[in-house]
Amino acid sequence: MATPPVPLQLPPNFEANPPPMGPTPLPQPPGTDMTGICFRDQLWLNTYPLDRNLVFDYFALSPFYDWTCNNEQLRSQSIHPLDLSHLLKMTGTEYMLSEVMEPHLFVFRKQKRDSAEKVTPMLTYYVLDGSIYQAPQLCSVFAARVAFGTAASKLEKIGYVDSENEGAASESKIGKEVIDFKEVKRIDHIIASLQRKLPPAPPPPSFPEGYVPQPTTEEEKAPETQQGGEPQLPPVDPIIDQGPAKRMKF
Repeated sequence: MATPPVPLQLPPNFEANPPPMGPTPLPQPPGTDMTGICFRDQLWLNTYPLDRNLVFDYFALSPFYDWTCNNEQLRSQSIHPLDLSHLLKMTGTEYMLSEVMEPHLFVFRKQKRDSAEKVTPMLTYYVLDGSIYQAPQLCSVFAARVAFGTAASKLEKIGYVDSENEGAASESKIGKEVIDFKEVKRIDHIIASLQRKLPPAPPPPSFPEGYVPQPTTEEEKAPETQQGGEPQLPPVDPIIDQGPAKRMKF
């Protein structure tokens, strides 16, 4: 057995039609898309508490409100506009408070009532921290999602084509860079002329008296058949031994 709806308790200072604190909004035709705007009356918020009993009166100040709804008829009779016991007996357009998280979030559902059991949802509105918005319809969300996916795929293709073009341009640039042998010979000629003008390198300083160079690794691994009494000559520096006359000529 269904539990009968509990009527909402009105506060002692409740007014059926509290005076609007701002300019009266113009009524909008049914089905108008107003998802790009929001409504907020800070003066009203500073005067009245935003709770489940007064939030509908605040919502009625917004341009989202349909003045031909059944809730407005209840307001004109000094009945709370969200009283479900009266709304179930009426037919036509109405607003229902579907979600409440006082004092931050209130969700209104606009629907068409044909009977006490049959209703058709139309639009959804929400009051978030005093600002009223119209929630987008599901078809609009899907359409925006599809458009976003299409735009993202096109941007990815554009970036892929640009990277391919950059790669082809770099390859063509590398292929066009041909070595100029004339320039190489000219540089070699300049270096050779500079070397001819420079004085020859000075001879290396002689070793100190009594200095014996350390044997290298190859000399340590040499066969022991070598006569130990024979004096070993110090290693010869191949570059120093050639002298200035045996250097490569350019």
